[in-house]
Amino acid sequence: MTNENLEINPERSEYTIPLAPEGFKSGFVAIIGRPNVGKSTLMNQLIGQKIAITSPVAQTTRNRLQGILTTAEAQIIFVDTPGIHKPHHELGKVIVKNALSAIDAVDLVLFLVDSSVEAGGGDRFIVDVLENTDTPVILGLNKSDQQPENFLAIDATYAEISEANNWDSIKFSALTGTGLEQLQNLLIANLEPGPYYYPPDLVTDQPERFIMGELIREQILLLTRQEIPHSVAIAVEKVEEEEHITRIYATINVERKSQKGILIGKGGSMLKEIGTAARQQIQKLIAGKVYLELFVKVQPKWRQSRLTLAELGYKIEE
Repeated sequence: MTNENLEINPERSEYTIPLAPEGFKSGFVAIIGRPNVGKSTLMNQLIGQKIAITSPVAQTTRNRLQGILTTAEAQIIFVDTPGIHKPHHELGKVIVKNALSAIDAVDLVLFLVDSSVEAGGGDRFIVDVLENTDTPVILGLNKSDQQPENFLAIDATYAEISEANNWDSIKFSALTGTGLEQLQNLLIANLEPGPYYYPPDLVTDQPERFIMGELIREQILLLTRQEIPHSVAIAVEKVEEEEHITRIYATINVERKSQKGILIGKGGSMLKEIGTAARQQIQKLIAGKVYLELFVKVQPKWRQSRLTLAELGYKIEE
């Protein structure tokens, strides 16, 4: 697996891309599925380092985040897409369009489902989408550790889907790691010979600032749950790297004054709790001491504005 202390910054000049040995395989794999089926957890597990945020709240992932797994035999670039769902606002439309556009732009699709429950309408909507693509598909049955005793009936609903479309299927648990080695081998087997697309030590193509912002947003989702569901966006305004400490200044954008009050909390208690938890995660990311200062700003209806969405980093992928 990758070095936990690796600095994630693809602009570093010392990163070099070697020539791939004979028989080396590589390719881009989109992880597609409904919200909250474990896409980010799976990518983090396979890569061996936390780059995508996870939360009990559905629709955690917003941007197409690329994680890079390099072994002696292959390099897999995972595209962690947002959960495909019926959009209710402009942000939702951007999220779904970006997820769907990933399907035709990759070499392989891993269609992830929650195998603790039977296939539902949301899964079948994605099946209909995938039936219209030429990209090869593997059906991944996640959450095997959460299956009930009568799991055979559940598995049968997914077997029907995979057999009807002639897709390979595999069962595993992203949370416990059970079956992930077999999944990795299956993915590599379905890739074509190819070069290194990225330096072997790189684990994501996203800049460090983006990951920092995501780690802050994760703690907001975890600590506020339904009170501040998805009407929050993080802007990392400034990062000052000193010899013994990295100082980070970030703004939390919300849509209503009431949400600002919840985030700040009584006497600033909630903001302090969010900051402390996020700082600890960022320190793991950069392997160094962090000073984190958070501000809260009200941006009315930011999820409905294409201009504001673009300013906050939510652009439609072409």
